[in-house]
Amino acid sequence: MAIDPRHAAYLDALGVDVYVRRGLPALGTAPDDAAGPDVAEPSSAGLDWDALRERVAACTRCDLHSTRTQTVFGVGSRTARWMFIGEAPGAEEDRQGEPFVGRAGQLLTSMLRALDFARDDVYIANVLKCRPPGNRDPRPEEARCCREYLERQVELVAPTLIVAIGRIAAQNLLATDMPLAKLRGTVHALGPARRPVLVTYHPAYLLRSPGEKRKAWQDLLFARGVFNRIERGENVLS
Repeated sequence: MAIDPRHAAYLDALGVDVYVRRGLPALGTAPDDAAGPDVAEPSSAGLDWDALRERVAACTRCDLHSTRTQTVFGVGSRTARWMFIGEAPGAEEDRQGEPFVGRAGQLLTSMLRALDFARDDVYIANVLKCRPPGNRDPRPEEARCCREYLERQVELVAPTLIVAIGRIAAQNLLATDMPLAKLRGTVHALGPARRPVLVTYHPAYLLRSPGEKRKAWQDLLFARGVFNRIERGENVLS
């Protein structure tokens, strides 16, 4: 594939000089995701987009509601074929109310553009809807409290392919403690609907470890290949 100047700029942000072709790894399936949170509040099942956003904005299920500026619901096309799911909002996301808008978000936008996507072409959400203080890792109970919100978002978008961004997002989605290195390069199945999930590095990690950007680009090429196979009607899950 020829590389025009526009693509070259996006790939430069990823630390990639040329398009890298990669064969498809063996397919695999992770365990189905765990059940949603056991909380004494109304279920989010069946809510439409506006009602779900209102439910999230008013959420007090865990202690994070007391330290947030605002909830960070999600952004992008509500009928997107690709859905990207990250870990939790950071300081800038908490301030603006939109996921991936800081430096890591700028890199994610470059990654999407390298695949010929604008941010509005995909749907972007997080496992947590509130920022953990000090950008610490989400606690298991916090992820459980947000779980059904994310599940409903996935149901409403009904994406063809989900990309889990980073170890924590992948482990929460797939209910596993496997390291990211072992989760990459495999098609996993999410929940009873067995939606295909792929795993890649978090942009914040790539900013700290730029030498890994090429691997992230390989992950995106793999994702594009899997998506194309789905479009052709192939079964990408074992």
